[in-house]
Amino acid sequence: MRFPFLAPLRRLYFLGNSLEDWVIALAVAVLATAAMAFVRAVVLRRLAANSAATETRLDGLVVTMLSRTYLLFIVAFGVYFGSTFLELSRARALFVSRVAVAALLMQVAVWGDVGLRAWRDQLRHGQDGARRNSSAILGFSLRLTLWVIVFLMVLDNFGVNITALVASLGVGGIAVALAVQNILGDLFASLSITLDKPFEIGDFIIVGDILGSVEHIGLKTTRVRGLGGEQVVFSNGDLLKSRIHNHKRMETRRVAFVLRVAYGTSEELLCRIPRIIREIISAKPNIDFERAHFFMWGEWSLNFEVVYHFRSPDYILHMDAQQDIFLEIYRRFEQEGIRFAHPLSIVKLADPPPGFAPGAPGPAWRH
Repeated sequence: MRFPFLAPLRRLYFLGNSLEDWVIALAVAVLATAAMAFVRAVVLRRLAANSAATETRLDGLVVTMLSRTYLLFIVAFGVYFGSTFLELSRARALFVSRVAVAALLMQVAVWGDVGLRAWRDQLRHGQDGARRNSSAILGFSLRLTLWVIVFLMVLDNFGVNITALVASLGVGGIAVALAVQNILGDLFASLSITLDKPFEIGDFIIVGDILGSVEHIGLKTTRVRGLGGEQVVFSNGDLLKSRIHNHKRMETRRVAFVLRVAYGTSEELLCRIPRIIREIISAKPNIDFERAHFFMWGEWSLNFEVVYHFRSPDYILHMDAQQDIFLEIYRRFEQEGIRFAHPLSIVKLADPPPGFAPGAPGPAWRH
C-alpha cells in the first residue's frame, strides 16, 4: 500500500524498512488501538444496560471483568497489528508476537482474577465469620493457582524451559502435602462444607449417636452443642465421612406409633378403633392422617399401627400435637370401654398324677 504524499519518505530507511512503512505501521497501530478501545466501550455500555434491566448476576460479573481491560494490553495488540506491515527479521517478529501473546495471557489472568474475587465476594455474602475465612482461603488458592499457571505460560512463551521448574514445584507440592495431609484434608473438608452446605450454624444435626446444634464451623473442626449442654468437636474430614441427619431442613415429620389393645376385646370394638383414630388425628391442624391398621397378633396384645405426617419441622410443636393425640385416644378408649394391653404371663399347673395326696412327700408336679 503506497500513499503519494509519503513519497519523500520512501528513500529513508530504518531497521530495514522505509519511513513510509513505519508511518503506515504506526497509523495501523493507532487505528487498531482506537478501534479496540471503542469496541470495549460500546460492549461495556450495552452490557451495563442489560445488567441494570435484569436480576442475573452473570451480566454484572461480565461487566466487572471487561471493565478491567487495561489500555496497556490494548496498545500491545495494536502494535502487533501494526508490525505486520513491516518487514522484520525473524528474531524481531518473534519478539513482537511473544509480547502480544504475553499481553493476552496477562489480560486473561486479570479477567480471571476479577471474576474469582467477585465470585468469592458473592459466596461470602451473608455468611458467618468462619465461612468467610473458608471462602477467603478458597479464593486465594484459586487466584494463586491462576497466576502461577499464567506466569509459567508467559515464561514458556518467551522460550524459557519450565520443565525443571514444573517438576520441582510438583515434587515440593507432594512433599508438603504428605507432611500436612491431615490438616489439608480438614481444610478441604471445610471448603467442601462451605460450598456444598450440608449444614449451617444453628442447624440441628445427628451424627452417629451425637445430637445437637451446630455452633461453629472452622477451618479444621466443627463444634456441636449436644443436648446435655456439652460441646462436641468434630474433625471436618471425619464429619463429612459420617452420615449426617439435618433435622432443620426437614419439611414434614412422619410419625408412627403402635397401640396395644388387650386380648378379649370384642370384634365390634376392634373394627371401630381405626375409625376412632382417624377422627382424632384428622381433626388436628397441620397433620395429615395416613393410616391406622390392625397389623399384628402380639404375644400379649392386639397391635394397631398408626401413621401420620406433621407439617412442621419444629420438634416442640410435634411433641405438643402428639401429646394431644395420645390424650384424646386415651379419653375415647375410656369412653368406649377399650382396654389397653399390659405385659403378662400365664402359668399353667399340670394335673397331679393319680393317687397323689396333697401334703404327701414327693416331687413337685407343677409345670
